[in-house]
Amino acid sequence: MKKILIAITAALALAGSAALAAPATAARLTTSSTASNGTARAQIAWRSCGERLQCANVQVPLDWQRPSGPKITLAVIRYLATRPDERIGSLFVNFGGPGEPGVDDVRAFGAALDTLVQGRFDIVSWDPRGSGASTPVRCFANAQSQASFWGSDWQLPTSTAASQRYVAKTVAFAKRCAALSGQLLAHISTADNARDLDYLRGLVGDPQLTYLGLSYGTLLGQTYANMFPGRVRAMVLDSVEDAVKATSETERALAADMADSDLVFSKFQSLCQSAGPARCALAGHGPVAPRVSQLLARLERGPIPAPSAAPPRQLTYGDLLLDLFTELPAPAQWPQLAKGLDQAARGDGSALESQAQQVKPLLLAELPSLVALACADGPSPRQGPQAWPTVIGRLTRVSHIYGPVEGWGIWAPCASWPVPSANRYTGPWNAPTKTPILVSGPLFDPKTPFANARRTVSRLGNAVLLTQYGYGHEFNNDPSQCVDQAFSTYLIQLTTPPRGTVCPSDRSPFDPKFGQPLP
Repeated sequence: MKKILIAITAALALAGSAALAAPATAARLTTSSTASNGTARAQIAWRSCGERLQCANVQVPLDWQRPSGPKITLAVIRYLATRPDERIGSLFVNFGGPGEPGVDDVRAFGAALDTLVQGRFDIVSWDPRGSGASTPVRCFANAQSQASFWGSDWQLPTSTAASQRYVAKTVAFAKRCAALSGQLLAHISTADNARDLDYLRGLVGDPQLTYLGLSYGTLLGQTYANMFPGRVRAMVLDSVEDAVKATSETERALAADMADSDLVFSKFQSLCQSAGPARCALAGHGPVAPRVSQLLARLERGPIPAPSAAPPRQLTYGDLLLDLFTELPAPAQWPQLAKGLDQAARGDGSALESQAQQVKPLLLAELPSLVALACADGPSPRQGPQAWPTVIGRLTRVSHIYGPVEGWGIWAPCASWPVPSANRYTGPWNAPTKTPILVSGPLFDPKTPFANARRTVSRLGNAVLLTQYGYGHEFNNDPSQCVDQAFSTYLIQLTTPPRGTVCPSDRSPFDPKFGQPLP
């Protein structure tokens, strides 16, 4: 469920950046190069799809072990370098997810990324297999079937009775996915995506890969670097997944990623307290932390009215968890979250409930590709879905916020997933690359704890750690000129920052100018 965050916080990404204006190139161009196996010539037939944007559909094998077998389609996009005479190559970007559609994100962020790398690279991304406009995972025949399956008021289960009903729903969901997409589900692992990435690298004519991976994109990057270490020119991994745990059992992978979620929620509350009521609506009514704890305990006992929601509804505990899940990773949203929590503490859950109703359709729409890719990287589950009381309980003890959301959203369907992956990469993870891999992340990240970055640096064959003293998930959600400069210098000049470098964020959460460039 990580990829939904980019849609919610799009306006913040790489705030303050602006691309140089230039006319679009010819409507159709062809790039020819040697494919990654070194034996075949292949082409990308690019077409104009916006200012400085070119799009294409690329055919790749469903099963890379059978390159002449059935094919699937990858939707690919590039934002053309604004300094073409000084162009170094292509910067491939994976925005996370797993399964975040890169085509839409390059449309939104291509100009900002171009500025980050000083116009020296084409910005290239794609919708990973199973997602977006690429050959998708399908679990429902149509939108009406999906709506009928989940019901008009889908709720995250937070009681024993609701959980018992919901576990049956996750089993049925997994069966539907297998019935409509079984052949694709067997070939959708991160190893499959790494081979797709290497093929695209060859098609654009780059002898080595230059790459920026965010969140799940860091797992893809680690996989690529260890499968093809000699083909890495430069690689930035930001907000890092632990590759060893990500390719072990699903519960262990989820627990590793949510380890700091409650810590960051605590930081949210303490920073609100320090900011005071002028900047944080939740402050000014006594200590913030006890007030929030009382609200959560009240909602666990039952819903509260949301009279101004459209239509009037009630705010449930599950809907509050969804709000925290989607807004905690983006500090720019914290003042809005605090305002909603303040209103709810005073008995009106309208703002939080309205936000939850906006989030739910996005979560349900992304669930097929998200679950499919997440399940593909773990081994066949040893525990079936009926182990939910034990497993959801353990995940909830790791994080009271993220445990129920990711437990029911990912662990439960994976526990009955009927299609094992035909090709998984599970290590080793220590292949040396010629240029050090740059690993970074905010120190207080609710979705991928900074400990993941430390472990990854110690595990990789050649890597340098950059620490951002900041909050949230992914560098673009907590802007830092220091981080931007470090990324830019590394990607262009292949020079890493000095070991031990700590970058401050530009502004603190609850600063009214958060997200705006420094003077």
